[in-house]
Amino acid sequence: MFSSRLFRRRAAALGAGVAVTALALTACSTGSSDNVPGGDDTSDASSVEEMLANAPVADESLFTPGSTMEKIRERGTLIVAEALDAPLLSQQDPTNPENVSGFDAYLAQLLSVYIFGEPSVEIVPPASETREALLQNGTVDVVFNTYTITEERAEQVSFAGPYFNSGLAVAVPADNDEINGIDDLGGKTVIVGANTPAVTAVPEAQPTAELIDFATDPQAVQALLQGRGDAYVQDYVLLASNAANNDELKVVGQPFTEEPYGIGLQHGDEEFKKFINDWLLEIQESGEWGQAWELSLGTVVESEIPTPPSIGSVPGS
Repeated sequence: MFSSRLFRRRAAALGAGVAVTALALTACSTGSSDNVPGGDDTSDASSVEEMLANAPVADESLFTPGSTMEKIRERGTLIVAEALDAPLLSQQDPTNPENVSGFDAYLAQLLSVYIFGEPSVEIVPPASETREALLQNGTVDVVFNTYTITEERAEQVSFAGPYFNSGLAVAVPADNDEINGIDDLGGKTVIVGANTPAVTAVPEAQPTAELIDFATDPQAVQALLQGRGDAYVQDYVLLASNAANNDELKVVGQPFTEEPYGIGLQHGDEEFKKFINDWLLEIQESGEWGQAWELSLGTVVESEIPTPPSIGSVPGS
């Protein structure tokens, strides 16, 4: 266990230079990154810097006395429950542990810019079973961790959002230009994971598809690349992760089922929830939400920027 600080570069207002900003890190984690998943290309780093430099900042009037927002701003750091091993979402760079990149990581940075005017994020890596406790005992301010909104969970924590819809999606070999999503799978041989939601969802969407199931994800990917099926249907984020690590594979289209991800908050803090939801709407309208997607999941998915889900659109949100 150790503590460290990361100094990150940020685009100057007129693009003529860079400013140095301190980014706090936790004892067992790292802070956010200038790198997109899969590399540390200078142009990618510049894109992240530009996104953060142009991101909206909350009006002073929103930090009401005694509010969670005011307490976080006075502390000077946004404490986030966020993974360090989730490719394209929130992944630590093994060659530079001070860098964490991905869609969730970039959103956490954008939220910290909204609060402080610059990135200042402290990361606490959660386990799936500890997310509620981290919020309930005040260890973290927010959870960005592929946290699916459910009514059962909403009895213990509050959810802002949803901010992203995952679900089942379609992967094909990289040289396949004929299949662009679930609508093209009629009459095709479709690989699915045994005992996964795809086993029932694919026939519901495409009754003429022929299914072949495999016990594990690596077996399914191998079968697809060996030509034993035309497409592989699995969770969107898992497929994107596979594609990020294998240039023979690509994800096409958007999810055709819904698994809404929410931002976990301490239960009952309606003022903070509204603050977060208003921020989400701002970055959706001003374009940073789409930029964060393009710099992460969008690097391996062949589709346009998805339409963000409507705030409060699912039970529990």
